Amino acid sequence: MKYEFSETYTLAARELINKLGFNHVPLNRVSCIISKGTKTKRVVARIHTLGKAMQLGMNQEPFYVIELMELFFKQTEGEQTKTLLHELMHIPKNFGGGFRHHKPFVNKKTVELEFSKLKMLEEKINTAEEI
Repeated sequence: MKYEFSETYTLAARELINKLGFNHVPLNRVSCIISKGTKTKRVVARIHTLGKAMQLGMNQEPFYVIELMELFFKQTEGEQTKTLLHELMHIPKNFGGGFRHHKPFVNKKTVELEFSKLKMLEEKINTAEEI
């Protein structure tokens, strides 16, 4: 398995954080990496963090890393955005280093809701630029 930092997707994730008002997520505490050579056949992405014991032992604040698998790059741009949203939505409101569960917080319905909100915001911006 090989990993590489992705500035492109880190910036994309941080842009989503800003646009959707995920104010509980410090921009400098989230990044994206690309993994190659995984044996998984269905996983598109996953989010990682240091466990509480490691955070305390290293005297570090929480940090979240979104791992993008090879399947991610076979998705359309819209699906990639939904995948990033899905992973970001796992970050709890207290930004304490844990995760929010799929039920009831992160699922197809909640991701679609945030994606719709994003599209409406982008539409407003585009309309304003045309005026």
